[in-house]
Amino acid sequence: MKVVTFGEIMLRLKTPENLRIMQSDGFEASYGGAEVNVAVSLAMYEDKCAFVSKVPNNPVGMSALSEVRHYGVNAEYMLRGGDRLGIYFFEKGSDIRSTNVVYDHAYSAFSQSDVEDYKWEDILEPGDIFYFSGVTPAASDSVCQSLKRALKVL
Repeated sequence: MKVVTFGEIMLRLKTPENLRIMQSDGFEASYGGAEVNVAVSLAMYEDKCAFVSKVPNNPVGMSALSEVRHYGVNAEYMLRGGDRLGIYFFEKGSDIRSTNVVYDHAYSAFSQSDVEDYKWEDILEPGDIFYFSGVTPAASDSVCQSLKRALKVL
């Protein structure tokens, strides 16, 4: 049995300290997203898990793929293609100001993935736990249809 997570991995650009985006002249870069964060957390507890997504076949996408593998998550179902990785900008709040997140993931490789891209019969096995968040089906109609296919396989 394994945990399979399905969603978008994104480039996370965080302002240093508690600066606002408009105040910063640089960002700290890392990767994140609800579903990949769950997979990484479980892998750190040595649970078998796989992350399913799509990243562009360029250095940024390959870096995201490498990051997932680094933590022991099975990345064999991460597809490559499309033009861009989704990005989110993160401003950490302070005592009197709340945290702010700005998303830029229109036309990302994941949102542009096709229903036929994911071979759920090969990915999911009986007894697998399948995790996705509410934002996953909202990425695009084709992602929503892919998710519906996955749920039918279960």
